[in-house]
Amino acid sequence: MLDKMHDRLGPGLDPMASGRSVVPAKIRYVPTSFSNHFLGHTMSSLLTNTSSMTALQVLSQTQQSLQKTQSEISTGQRISSAADGASYWSIATKMKSTVGALGAVSDALAGSAQLVSTMNNGVINSVSVLQVIQRDLVQASNPGADKQKIQDDIGTQQKLLISIGQSSTFNGINLLAASAASTQSFVASYDSTNGVSSLNIDTSNTLLFTTDANGVYAATSSGAVGILDKAGANYTGGSVLNFDISSATAGDIANILKDVGSAIDKVTAAGSYLGATTNNINVQANFISNLSDSLTSGVGALVDANMNEASTKLAALQVQQQLGIQALSIANSNTQLILRLFQ
Repeated sequence: MLDKMHDRLGPGLDPMASGRSVVPAKIRYVPTSFSNHFLGHTMSSLLTNTSSMTALQVLSQTQQSLQKTQSEISTGQRISSAADGASYWSIATKMKSTVGALGAVSDALAGSAQLVSTMNNGVINSVSVLQVIQRDLVQASNPGADKQKIQDDIGTQQKLLISIGQSSTFNGINLLAASAASTQSFVASYDSTNGVSSLNIDTSNTLLFTTDANGVYAATSSGAVGILDKAGANYTGGSVLNFDISSATAGDIANILKDVGSAIDKVTAAGSYLGATTNNINVQANFISNLSDSLTSGVGALVDANMNEASTKLAALQVQQQLGIQALSIANSNTQLILRLFQ
């Protein structure tokens, strides 16, 4: 092999001929990782700053979340519009509407309760007056009684009965004295499917006497449908409101006593009817109140914000915002480094 090399180099270039030793040439090794590092390195661009774009995108998302959280804290609602959650917002809106209607029902029931209470007071006072008349009649049944003086007191009590009936008016409604018996309907409930539900009172159970169109007692038994102004079942000479014992016989007084006793029973029954109606109204009012509270709690569960969670989230987002601004500032400064390459 050395001979062949000698032949190729010639006598002037033969290292062995010159007396020098042969040293193999060193081959430089370039690591693969070093070359790959330069091949995969991201280039520096003056016009396109990807780091800045990424930082800006993250910061924008953080600010949007921060704005939403601040809105929750200021309004107290997690869902304040359809954009926050169309389904929950729709359900909550309908429930709020129902709660508002139930509030009107509660007000109506409160008014109805006061009306019935007014009528019930009139009935109670009427029973007391009828009992006075009953005692007068018992006294008139005694032989030698002064019927005229007793009649004077009875006449006063009859006028008092008329006054109680005519003055038992609430908001223009009178269940004790009216031109005719009727059914009065009062708002009792509401739901979106069936609308308004009513509580009915039949005034044929409460009407004490009949009045004219102006609400004034008509002193006649013709067409009378009330408890006190109808002709008695036993004494046909008049009603409880207009009988006169000045010249009545013992038999007449006995029959009038029966009619007054019957009237007391009927007026007492009217009081029981109104009392039961009052209880029904109170039960319904409690139900409406509880239902309204339940719906209000349901609306809160759907749309109200959790303030503990919101405050924690706000603090975290504020830190993220500060870090995002810092990151964006660093990314924007990268373009300034390019100038150093040309210095």
